[in-house]
Amino acid sequence: MPSQTLGGPAHADAGSPSLAAGSRLKKFLSYYRPYRGLLAADVACAFVVAAAALALPLCANFVTKRLLSGEPASALLGEIWLVGGVMLALVVVQALCSWFVDYRGHVMGAKMERDMRRELFEHYQRLSFRFYDQQRTGQLMARITNDPLSLAELYHHGPEDLAIAFFKLIGVLAILAWIDVRLTLVVVAILAVMLPYALYFNRRMNRALRRTKDRIGDINERVEDALAGIRVAKSFTNEKLENARFAYHNDRFLSSRSDGYRSEAWFSGGMEAFAQLITIAVIVFGSVAIARDSLDLADLVTFLLCVAVLVDPIKRFANFARSFQEGITGFDRFMEMLEVEPDMADPPDAVVPTQVQGRITFEDVSFRYAEDTAWVVQNLSLEIEPGEFVALVGSSGAGKTTLCSLIPRFYDVTEGAVRLDGVDVRRIRLDALRSSIGVVQQDVYLFGGTVAENLGYGRPDASRDEIIEAAKRAHAHEFIMALPRGYDTDIGERGVKLSGGQKQRLSVARVFLKDPPVLIFDEATSALDSESEEAVHGSLLRLARERTTLVIAHRLSTVRHAKRILVLSDQGIVEEGTHQALLAADGAYARLYRGASI
Repeated sequence: MPSQTLGGPAHADAGSPSLAAGSRLKKFLSYYRPYRGLLAADVACAFVVAAAALALPLCANFVTKRLLSGEPASALLGEIWLVGGVMLALVVVQALCSWFVDYRGHVMGAKMERDMRRELFEHYQRLSFRFYDQQRTGQLMARITNDPLSLAELYHHGPEDLAIAFFKLIGVLAILAWIDVRLTLVVVAILAVMLPYALYFNRRMNRALRRTKDRIGDINERVEDALAGIRVAKSFTNEKLENARFAYHNDRFLSSRSDGYRSEAWFSGGMEAFAQLITIAVIVFGSVAIARDSLDLADLVTFLLCVAVLVDPIKRFANFARSFQEGITGFDRFMEMLEVEPDMADPPDAVVPTQVQGRITFEDVSFRYAEDTAWVVQNLSLEIEPGEFVALVGSSGAGKTTLCSLIPRFYDVTEGAVRLDGVDVRRIRLDALRSSIGVVQQDVYLFGGTVAENLGYGRPDASRDEIIEAAKRAHAHEFIMALPRGYDTDIGERGVKLSGGQKQRLSVARVFLKDPPVLIFDEATSALDSESEEAVHGSLLRLARERTTLVIAHRLSTVRHAKRILVLSDQGIVEEGTHQALLAADGAYARLYRGASI
């Protein structure tokens, strides 16, 4: 199984770098596939722009030679006007093609950026809890926001810059060689020195860009953590501590950014200097050639105009190198995420239950989160009948939540099997399995939006009447109607405008709407006050009727009516029975009930 950490991403073949590189190149080019027509038009317009730029010096050469031919100027006016018209037409065509390249090319890049973000977001949805246990939200956000943004520029400018630069460079060198081979060799010699200079500073820019992208991820991570915990920070008056933490990561980002700008300055400045050096060399050696009658003035003027054109492909190569380094660094980071294989997937023979009865069986189940960690559950066997109400109690760390997380396959068992109606849950299609199970957790997550939108999350196709009925059954309708806009009230990020009891009742209503045959209540009332607990507990009991129900309880008073209570410790199930029977036994459950540990 490939690693699911940012530091050790999965590749196509860890032992064959060339294979991995080839696979990534194929993936890189695949994003052009839906836009082949637009790409072809973009590159064609780029060639027209380059051809027009090359034609203008040739037109100037023709006019200059005609003027120096000794013929009367009046006899040349027609030709001059004709050539001027051709040059004007070339400029118009060049401007139109440049507009297309700049506008439509950028749109193409933006569409590819959108496609990449969508693909990575959908990939995030397929990854398991185990993956997210090891990751930081800020880093994941950076990979889906910043990296595709830099790639969009590469996808757009890359083909056009290369097309224009290569065509102009080859065309200019051909024209220069046609005019004077020796002077062209001087230009080529200077270009040959430019190449290693450019490659050296490109490598330095690449390293700096990689550090910059990693550190902006650190900033995202710090901001996300600080804003999520802003109430805690303020309650402890730790604003200065948070500012210092942020300043540290911000300064590290500045340092890497400064390194990148330093290398970029050397690169851009050097390219500009080499371009000027070419111009100086042409003027000096061209003037010497004129003095020796091996070159005429018209050819020197054309040479200088071509050198001016030559500066553009040099700059385009520089721009491409910069955008390539930034884009390919982003693409590598993007692919590191995309190549992480989900550790849970449907087998080829996955089944979809037609009707779930709700019988849950644990067969000699053992589980640990990683090979180098302790066993959380070991050699546990248990059978829960359809419609049975079972409570799991025990001290913290006994594995109650972990045990329930194995049923909907939030994690897979390390050894043994969990079965639903006799079928190993690993053989049931994931969406069918999880649609059959409703989970109400202690830490309720509500999305930004309205009450109705959050309730509808339980079943997106539900009507407003069905949403209201679910709220009534969860004892939530009254407080919802007391809100400023009722079901259309915006509850803020994570439901910040609601009380704990109100949020919990909404989560219960959401599961009512889902209407699953199996329920899991994970300490759903432990954080509530007595009044809220009573209201939510009543909602949970109504929801649990005629459904297989597992309740993880912190407050033992909430599970007195359970058909069966299982007492868990690090040794497994140490007791089971009804509330009264376990109290009478005066064992582990009785000690828990009296507030002692087991």
